Amino acid sequence: MNNRITELFDIKYPIIQAGMIWNSGWRLASAASNSGILGLIGAGSMYPNVLREHIQKCKKATHKPFGVNVPMLYPNIEEIMDIIVEEGVKIVFTSAGNPKTWTHWLKEKGITVVHVVSSVKFALKAQEAGVDAVVAEGFEAGGHNGRDETTTLTLIPMVKEQVHIPLIAAGGIATGKAMLATMILGADGVQVGSRFVASIESSAHEAFKKVVVDAKEGDTQLTLKELAPVRLIKNKFYNDIQALYKTGPTVEALRDLLGRARAKKGMFEGQLEEGELEIGQIAGLIHDVKPVSKIVEDMMREFEDAKKEASGF
Repeated sequence: MNNRITELFDIKYPIIQAGMIWNSGWRLASAASNSGILGLIGAGSMYPNVLREHIQKCKKATHKPFGVNVPMLYPNIEEIMDIIVEEGVKIVFTSAGNPKTWTHWLKEKGITVVHVVSSVKFALKAQEAGVDAVVAEGFEAGGHNGRDETTTLTLIPMVKEQVHIPLIAAGGIATGKAMLATMILGADGVQVGSRFVASIESSAHEAFKKVVVDAKEGDTQLTLKELAPVRLIKNKFYNDIQALYKTGPTVEALRDLLGRARAKKGMFEGQLEEGELEIGQIAGLIHDVKPVSKIVEDMMREFEDAKKEASGF
């Protein structure tokens, strides 16, 4: 299958495994790349020396293209970017920041740059900054999210109408049917996160993977919009947030409740009551934990079957 995304990244299928904090180490990224899609290491949960180790291990585990996702709001950003260049990484996905900050610098080093956005406004800013593609992420997505609550179904065609660079759809995509739907709406490819959390190779804690598999419709909610909007599984920590909201809290009070390392506690260490459990709404359609290769195989088979089914409408 050849299109603008497969050609841009030199991959077999137009699917990107999202770079998710505490879930996307070298094992997941290399397994994704070896399955014919683009694997991403999630730098957001890594100290610089840990990121270097994951990049080096990923290079040994795959000869296929892979990249690094860099949330720009994290500290040590300069050191992280230097390591990416030193280790010869050729693809970087940036998020949570101004794309103008790093795009030109990275492209001067021969690196393909993609920026994650949640609105038409920021898609246009990313295009203006010179990125090679954008990921437009809808409200359904897990983790940190856009404040406007624009769903993937409406976001993709609106972004497509305004930008001319390759467009990758994200948010609520875990099946071949959803992949086809977003591509019909104008996307050139898809970024998939939650489905790969529940994979054998994901670095998420096994207890968190089970929570994802057991999740039903309505079990996630976007919250903490005053800090940075994040979609969470409803657990004790989530309920504590809602109880605090009833008191009309200040931003400082919300920040105090959040504290530090909540996401690590929940997703990586398996503290299911006190940790942040970040996952997308699509978790309600994820019913098992299986190898990345099987996830990709199933998605592409369903994608092709859906194309045939659609042709009969």
